[in-house]
Amino acid sequence: MPYIANTPHEVAEMLKVIGVKSVDDLFTDIKPQHAPKSFDLPSGLSEFEVVEYLKKLAALNSSSLVPFLGGGYYDHYVPSVVPSLISRGEFYTAYTPYQPECAQGTLQALYEFQSAMCTLTQMDVANASLYDGGSALFEAMMMAIRITKRNKIIMDGGVSPIFRKILRTYTSNLDIEFIETSVSHGQADREEIAALLDDKTAALILQNPNFFGAIDDHSDIVKKAHDKGILTIASVYPISLGLLKTPGEMGFDIVAGEGQSLGLSLNFGGPYLGFITTRKEFVRKLPGRIIGETVDRNGRRCFVNTLQAREQHIRREKATSNICTNVSLCALQALIFMTVLGREGLKELAQLNLDKAEFLRRELEKIDGVEVKRSSPSFNEFTIKLPVKASVVIEKMIDYGIAAGFPLERYYKDMTDYMIVAVTEKRTKQEILNYVECLKKVLNQSAIKTT
Repeated sequence: MPYIANTPHEVAEMLKVIGVKSVDDLFTDIKPQHAPKSFDLPSGLSEFEVVEYLKKLAALNSSSLVPFLGGGYYDHYVPSVVPSLISRGEFYTAYTPYQPECAQGTLQALYEFQSAMCTLTQMDVANASLYDGGSALFEAMMMAIRITKRNKIIMDGGVSPIFRKILRTYTSNLDIEFIETSVSHGQADREEIAALLDDKTAALILQNPNFFGAIDDHSDIVKKAHDKGILTIASVYPISLGLLKTPGEMGFDIVAGEGQSLGLSLNFGGPYLGFITTRKEFVRKLPGRIIGETVDRNGRRCFVNTLQAREQHIRREKATSNICTNVSLCALQALIFMTVLGREGLKELAQLNLDKAEFLRRELEKIDGVEVKRSSPSFNEFTIKLPVKASVVIEKMIDYGIAAGFPLERYYKDMTDYMIVAVTEKRTKQEILNYVECLKKVLNQSAIKTT
C-alpha cells in the first residue's frame, strides 16, 4: 500500500469528526513537563546530500579489520547463491503465510528448514524459527516450565552472558527461581550442578561449546537430571554440529541456538535467527509457528500451519509464547546455506574451523606471557590470558588492521587480562601468522610491556 500524506483539509475534517481543534489536543494526557519543547530537527536534505552524509558515517566503521572476534557471532563465508536466492520476489518477505492456498512455496521452504534443523540437532521436531538465539533460549526455558509445572531453573556459568542477561531480564518479574552456577573457562562443574538438582527444578541449561570455547560431552549430566524428572536444554552453535556430538545424541530434551553462522552476515548485530527443536512428545508445547505436510482434497502434497492456526494467542493464559512472528527470510537463508553445503560440506566447514583455530592456538602458546587455556578441547574459539589488559592489546591491534578478540572484561570485571579469540574458515594461514607477529609487537611495545 503506497503512503499518501494527509492534506491540511483532510486533517481538519478528521479533527472535526472526533471533536478536537488541533493535533496537539490528541496528546493532552501527556503532562506539560514531559512534553518535548522542541525536537531540534535539522532542515531537510536532498537525496544527493543524504547519500553523501551516509557515506561519511559509513567511513567511520572498522569493517576493513581482519576479525578474530567470537562470543557467539562469527565471520563465516556466505556463498553468493544465498543472497541471490533470498532476494527473489517470491521469498523477499518475513510475513506469516496464513493463506496456504497462495503461499505453498514459502510454507515448503519453512518445512524444509524445520527438517534440516531436526537433522542437524538430531531431534524430532522444530518450529519455523524465532527472533535470535537469546529469545530462543528463553522460549525453551518457558517451554520446560510449562511441561514440568516447576519453577526452578539452573543455568551453567558457561552459557553466553548475553543469553544469561536476556533470561534474567525476562524472568525478573516472574515467579521463577533462577540459579547460575560458577563461571569456569573449562567444562561444566559436575559436582556443583548435581548438588543443585532437586524435585523443584524444571530445567538445566547447558551450552556446547560454551562461551569460553570449551567442548563438553554433557551426556552424564543429562542423565542425572533426567533421573530427577528434570528437562535438559542445550544451547548450541550449529556449525560445530558438523563434527561434534549432537544434543540429540547426548539425550537433551530441548535445543535452542543462534543461527547467524548458517549463511547470515554479521550486519552490525542483525537481523539474526533463533531456532528451537525438541522431542515429539513436547510438540504441543513448542512455541511459534510449525509447518506441517498434508494433502489437499485432490490428494496432492501440500503444506500448512499445523497444530495451531497462528503463532499469536487470543487467550494469554493458554498461550505457549508471546512471540508474534518469526524471521522467515533469515530461516530461508539458513536453509539455502545448509542445502548448498550438504552433510559433507558442513562437516568439512566445521573441520576447517577446528583446524585453523588449533593452528593459531599452537602459535600463540609460543609467545612469552601468553597463556592459552587448555583445560578442555575447543572448537573454533578459545580463551587466552595476556600479560597486560586485554582492552589495551585489542586497541593496539587495531593499528595493524586486526580485530584481535572479544574482551572478557566486558562481562566479567575480574577478567581484565582475558580475551576470546575465534578463527573461522575465512581466515587464511597468512592472516593467522600475521596475527601472531602483530601480537608479539604489541606485547613488546615499551608502553605496555610488563615490568
